[in-house]
Amino acid sequence: MTNTLQRFSYIVSGLLLLIIDNPVFSQDLSTQKLLPLELSTQAAMAAIKKCHDDGFRVSVAIVDQSGLLKVQLKADGAGPHTLDSSRRKAYTANSLRDSTHKYATLVAQRPELQSLSHLNDHILLLGGGFPIKIGGEIVGGIGVGGAPGIEYDEACASAALKVLKADETYEKK
Repeated sequence: MTNTLQRFSYIVSGLLLLIIDNPVFSQDLSTQKLLPLELSTQAAMAAIKKCHDDGFRVSVAIVDQSGLLKVQLKADGAGPHTLDSSRRKAYTANSLRDSTHKYATLVAQRPELQSLSHLNDHILLLGGGFPIKIGGEIVGGIGVGGAPGIEYDEACASAALKVLKADETYEKK
């Protein structure tokens, strides 16, 4: 019985070595860029400040590359609905990998794409959300909600992207 267990142990050990040495299983793990909490908070505050200076009370949300909420701030006096809209815009921009305004315009121009707005309950196709792209990689999304026009939400989100030193700031020309 002991011989059988030893043989089995040798066989299993040998198989494990073959698997580990196989190039398919020994590939390097990919590394992902992460948004640091402190920097994300500073960026969200920059967006709040920009909107405040322009006379608007908004909420700002930043999600990580998985679409999970990293930071969310609500300015004093901002409506409760702004929390949901900012989070959903950030999620949408990250998930669809482009500005929420671009997709809102696309769906308005091509009604057959209306189903994009119903992919899940987190999608919101309304301007004010941008993906956060750093070093060519999308690492999250930002959404601003509550200003009286998407151009104002976008200007505040752009202020946050500058703090993050994002690849694109989506400034109006």
